[in-house]
Amino acid sequence: MQIRISWPAGLLTATLDETPTSKALAAALPISASANTWGEEVYFDTGVSVDLEHDARQVVEPGTVAFWTEGDALALPYGPTPISRGGESRLASPCNVLGSFDGDPRLLATVRDGDPIRVELV
Repeated sequence: MQIRISWPAGLLTATLDETPTSKALAAALPISASANTWGEEVYFDTGVSVDLEHDARQVVEPGTVAFWTEGDALALPYGPTPISRGGESRLASPCNVLGSFDGDPRLLATVRDGDPIRVELV
């Protein structure tokens, strides 16, 4: 399954694996939210509430599409966060891994706090 994430300065597509969380997210699309940034991570509320999956991870590759269950939010790291060690992408807490971006995740650096962000199926 593919999704498109767009904001005023750009857009990216991502390919999601078939997981309980990705299915719940897809059922709620399209969604619009206000972006938040935390180091080199963009996150925003989805209005979707799911449980932590057995393979949830806190350290992920840049460009991973993750779901932060504690905040009902998509977490989109493209580099280090304030709690990272070295160059890793360390999320605030373990998150469900949904998939990864198809293009260069560094494009997320153009997202600003408060930007409108939209997620839809491709």
